[in-house]
Amino acid sequence: RRHARRPRGAPLPGYPHPMTTLPITPCLWFDGRAEEAAHFYVSLFPGSGIDAVMGAPADNPSTPEGAVLLVRFHLGDRSYIALNGGPHFTFSEAVSFQIEVDGQAEVDRLWDALVEGGGSHGQCGWLKDRFGLSWQVTPVQMGELLGGPDADGARSEEHTSELQSLAYLVCSLLLAKK
Repeated sequence: RRHARRPRGAPLPGYPHPMTTLPITPCLWFDGRAEEAAHFYVSLFPGSGIDAVMGAPADNPSTPEGAVLLVRFHLGDRSYIALNGGPHFTFSEAVSFQIEVDGQAEVDRLWDALVEGGGSHGQCGWLKDRFGLSWQVTPVQMGELLGGPDADGARSEEHTSELQSLAYLVCSLLLAKK
């Protein structure tokens, strides 16, 4: 049986919003540190804040009654949920947040803040924060370098190889290779 094609942007059955405004909110799973993580993340980005802190209505496997179960927060105009779900699941590199910033000062500020307190350095602008969440702090110039043609009209494998060898991205190095 074939289903009729839904017009692009039309509401999905059972959802009141058109697909273009359907709110999708990432839920980040923590082991007892949801509120700490949410406060940390909102401190890093202008226009961010905590929207709600909800306690567990009853004892459950991850949280005793009254302890923080869920924190709703926003980074800029994007909403997130931090959940104290217990030790069952942890973050992996399969999911990361990418932050494109303009200039070395902002790369430095965010990189230093995110790795402070137990985070770790990765490769090519990747890092893990103290909660184990992976981030990519990349200067906007990186997109120009990797996405644009070289003088001979081809993408440079040399640029990509060199970038992959760097843990921390330095704008001056990127622009010098352009």
